[in-house]
Amino acid sequence: MSETTHDGTVAMTKPVSPDEGLTAARLAAKYGLSVSGARPSLVEYVRQLWGRRHFILAFSQAKLTAQYSQAKLGQLWQVATPLLNALVYYVIFGLILSAGRGMEKDVYIPFLVTGVFVFAFTQSSAMAGVRAISGNLGLVRALHFPRASLPISFSLQQLQQLLYSMIVLVAVVMATGSRPSLSWLLVLPALVLQFLFNTGLALIVARMGAKTPDLAQLMPFIMRTWMYASGVMFSIPVMLEDKPAWITDVLQWNPAAVYMDLMRFALIDGYGSEHLPPHVWAAGLIWGVLFAAGGFVYFWKAEERYGRG
Repeated sequence: MSETTHDGTVAMTKPVSPDEGLTAARLAAKYGLSVSGARPSLVEYVRQLWGRRHFILAFSQAKLTAQYSQAKLGQLWQVATPLLNALVYYVIFGLILSAGRGMEKDVYIPFLVTGVFVFAFTQSSAMAGVRAISGNLGLVRALHFPRASLPISFSLQQLQQLLYSMIVLVAVVMATGSRPSLSWLLVLPALVLQFLFNTGLALIVARMGAKTPDLAQLMPFIMRTWMYASGVMFSIPVMLEDKPAWITDVLQWNPAAVYMDLMRFALIDGYGSEHLPPHVWAAGLIWGVLFAAGGFVYFWKAEERYGRG
């Protein structure tokens, strides 16, 4: 075996024998050496993430602050954007298309606003997650840290933004006649379950987006289709009453619709349990745990490939 030296001459080198390779492996094992960038075990990966919890929180807060830093209204856009969306949807779907049939006006307005705010939480988490790795390659390549920190922090950022929006949501709900009650406490478990689902979804699309950056261009179309299929602007059972029952069941059981129903039931006085599919809390728990656990494992399996190539 030969190689060219720096002065242009050809020198003969001795190939590495299997015995020498075995010796190197023994030396690495003896001194506790490991392959740089190798994927840690799942338990160790969780431990590393817990050790970076302060970074995850600080990174999400910094992203939230910087999101509207160039706008004159600043952080007010966190609330104004979904509120303006709700207004547009109300004019088009509520007034022009009468999508709120079967509901009184004082029920349909909070029904719509709740749907817009809650779906925006999932939508923003997915949109941010798909770029979590591909949009932060400089950070990924420069520092060694568990890469799951990025999609988790983006999902946490969207949760903080939703909490700001909840102030407006509560004001709208109360302005239309609903009053605080014990059912409002159900908002907390509903948000926890949705956060688990959103984080798992962000982890899944983060891995997919790291391998296929073009997915970020498709996500707006995917999310828009999902929004129209989830009953953000209308009641699924009422709108599809003349369609086969299985279509209604599929749309009502999709996770976005489940979490919107849970929030509407908790906040709106006129939105009772008759509007909910059976076992809706069990469905919310299953979707949240399934996506959080499955998405985490799916993301972890490609840990050593992020930022490479």
